[in-house]
Amino acid sequence: MLTRHVALVSDDSSITNSELVAVAGALQKQVTRDFGPIWGIQADVSAFEKLEDMPLDYWPIIIKDDIGDPNAAGYHEDQHGQPFSLVQFSEGWHLTASHELLEMLGDPFGRRLVAGQSPVATQGRVKFLVEVCDPCEAEQFAYTVNGITVSDFYTPHYLDPVASAGVRYSYTGAIKEPRQVLKGGYLSWYDPSSRQWWQRTWFGGYKGR
Repeated sequence: MLTRHVALVSDDSSITNSELVAVAGALQKQVTRDFGPIWGIQADVSAFEKLEDMPLDYWPIIIKDDIGDPNAAGYHEDQHGQPFSLVQFSEGWHLTASHELLEMLGDPFGRRLVAGQSPVATQGRVKFLVEVCDPCEAEQFAYTVNGITVSDFYTPHYLDPVASAGVRYSYTGAIKEPRQVLKGGYLSWYDPSSRQWWQRTWFGGYKGR
């Protein structure tokens, strides 16, 4: 199995090196113990004080005091085929870093789609974007690793067509059935017939985007 290398980097942020190392250790344990066995992914997470120290084959998660987007605590993209993530420094930055790490590992380029029946009855089959933390991203559904808050995430069964007894839909068990969206979360999909992206939000509504 190919091991993916991830760098947790502080760039112009207020994080101390000891805090950065502690969070990297918690994220490493989350990936090795929780996420990796469920999703069949192997990765290591290392802390670096600055980008210049990061090896070339690492995917960076960069913690900044200002990521330039007031509407987001973090996001992940790719640049020239290299996945990366930006995380806004805040009191709960480690929860966002966990969220972005798991989603970057699950879908490095932000384009992984899985076909299934739309939550909107009139749409038929659509393509769901694999963003493993979005439906359960709120802090109330998080858990702790080494005393550090990390994100819940859904399992591959989350996109099953029907619910089954005894199936785990998210790591903590907060999600109880396929395609359920918890308070504060959302689910995104592409409708080929209308060529539009849609979201299901925590309050049960639907909106195109």
